[in-house]
Amino acid sequence: MIVRRLIDLNETDREVKAPNGNWVSRRFLLKGDNVGFSMHDTLIHAGTETYIWYKYHVEAVYCVSGKGEIENLETGEIHNISDGTIYVLNLHERHYLRAYETMRLICVFNPPIVGNEVHTEEGYYDLPKE
Repeated sequence: MIVRRLIDLNETDREVKAPNGNWVSRRFLLKGDNVGFSMHDTLIHAGTETYIWYKYHVEAVYCVSGKGEIENLETGEIHNISDGTIYVLNLHERHYLRAYETMRLICVFNPPIVGNEVHTEEGYYDLPKE
């Protein structure tokens, strides 16, 4: 059994901050936990726009607070995000994530994240070298 508390992740190697300051990801479950996915509690800071393309990962994102939008660059569609919204990047869609208010998101990745990943210049997380 794994039991973790958000407060215990702060200021550890499981708290990863974007180099540009747009987000902070507190990583509850990682590849090393051997559960088949990773799970993160992520804050997207108000007034930011982040280009993302999960080339190698499927991500499911559930918003628990805040407001923003996701723009699907494949289709041009824009979807509002607020408390109670889920979106899933099951087709590896390139997108912009914009926060009008700080958004708190619960994110699940498959394959799981190793732990210290930040987005490459092209917007994705590299796969770990086995």
